[in-house]
Amino acid sequence: MSHLSILPTVLRDADTLAASLQALGLEPSKGGLLEGFAAEREPVELQVRLADGEVLGWARQADGSLALVGDLQRLSRCRGLQELIGRITRGYAARRALAAAELQFSGATIELQP
Repeated sequence: MSHLSILPTVLRDADTLAASLQALGLEPSKGGLLEGFAAEREPVELQVRLADGEVLGWARQADGSLALVGDLQRLSRCRGLQELIGRITRGYAARRALAAAELQFSGATIELQP
């Protein structure tokens, strides 16, 4: 039996996360419910369907962070999942750093190349 797991992350900005997902060729959608075993459901702020049909979601936590939500038993069979999560996190961090630099250096043109 598998069920939805919720893993804490340091991610906080859903728009930056969505941009990071889009840059990886994924199509994030806002809101909804992730479904697990035996009609288990978890509300999420953002979700994305992977190429193999599995779904990852991010739910807002009490501390303001976005926790990763997914059926980890099924997702563990997904080739490259760890790598994908790393790529998402690195893209998110790069975008947040660029946003901070833009605030610090007003008038500068800063962009992220793929």
